[in-house]
Amino acid sequence: MDGRKFAEEWIHSWNTHNLEDILSHYSDDIEITTPMIKLALGVDNGSLKGKDLVADYWQKALNKLPDLHFELYDVTVGVNSVALYYKSVMNKKAIEVMFFDEYGKVNKMFAHYTG
Repeated sequence: MDGRKFAEEWIHSWNTHNLEDILSHYSDDIEITTPMIKLALGVDNGSLKGKDLVADYWQKALNKLPDLHFELYDVTVGVNSVALYYKSVMNKKAIEVMFFDEYGKVNKMFAHYTG
């Protein structure tokens, strides 16, 4: 797997704000865990599972942050996984660790942010 290529495509998808393109990187059973879910939705465990729930959450985020723009700093590659280090929303630095299923789609993601 070409981690750099995936990262660049992923960043581009987010920066175009095209939800369909963003979702194309993820499996139907995607599970995301991020402090942003806890902050935005009040979900104690900070997790959402399933493409429909995740899509709804991300659509609300895109609507709320019309100037969303990510900048890729670096990419690391593991076993069926990548970690992207990038400039995220509110000038936060983020690291997202994404795990891939057998079809090359992200089925689990953990996000970490500065401050």
